[in-house]
Amino acid sequence: MISSYFGGLLIMISIYLILALSLQLALGFCGLFNLGFVGFYAIGAYASALLALSGQPFWFCLLTAALVPTIFAYILSTATNKLKGDYLALATMGFSFVIYAVTLNWIGLTKGPLGLPGIPRPQFWGIDFNNDTNFLILSALIAILTYLILHKIASSPFGKTLEAIRDDELAAKSLGKKTATAKSLALMISAFFAGIAGCLLASYLSYIDPTSFMFVNLIPILTIVVIGGLASLPGTVFATIIIVLLPEPLRFIGLPSSLIGPGRQLLYALFLLLILLYKPKGFYGKVELE
Repeated sequence: MISSYFGGLLIMISIYLILALSLQLALGFCGLFNLGFVGFYAIGAYASALLALSGQPFWFCLLTAALVPTIFAYILSTATNKLKGDYLALATMGFSFVIYAVTLNWIGLTKGPLGLPGIPRPQFWGIDFNNDTNFLILSALIAILTYLILHKIASSPFGKTLEAIRDDELAAKSLGKKTATAKSLALMISAFFAGIAGCLLASYLSYIDPTSFMFVNLIPILTIVVIGGLASLPGTVFATIIIVLLPEPLRFIGLPSSLIGPGRQLLYALFLLLILLYKPKGFYGKVELE
């Protein structure tokens, strides 16, 4: 049996890996600087949590957690399809703030700042996932499946189209590529897997509140993508392990609990800044973040 501490770390590595891989598709392969990514994560978590609390089976919660953010991603991509660079980043950031405001203020649905407690862990095929070892197996299998699917997409002609759009959208258009459709699909696929990660987080913690999905929570995910390297799925796996484990020593040096959270964010931001300054392509990246 895996200890609760190490089991929890491995589960969080699996969840963050799903998140980072899904952001990698939009940002690394397609060049969409989507700062609203954490909003899709939140939608997936709340959709699955509300359904689970109403007694729906886990498979239905997981499917809904994936599909609802995908619908929102389609709407967002339609509204922002002509935007690029900083303008796209600002527009998607606004989306993230809107989702946070909804989770914070729609008391009747989300219970606002009180959050949603008592979210049940999944149970199916006679397996009780209240056990951390079983939940780790589930989350790891989903993470592996996510990697394989996104690797297949990235290696396909569609993936090559996304890279062409990232490198020179005008040239891709001149070759007859439907760039608007491709960018919309990339954002939707990214949101699909972000929603799955949100479902796993809600099920694992058995509690979510709006603070779990503030804009600042995007920093570690973005850090993983940049450090691993844009358009590098193996680099994303490596960086996820590093970033999740990086702040753990803070637990053992006697810092007050009120400082551990801010200390983590400071550590992530500092690490990201150093990588951008001294290794712009990350460890395994193919392109630089512009």
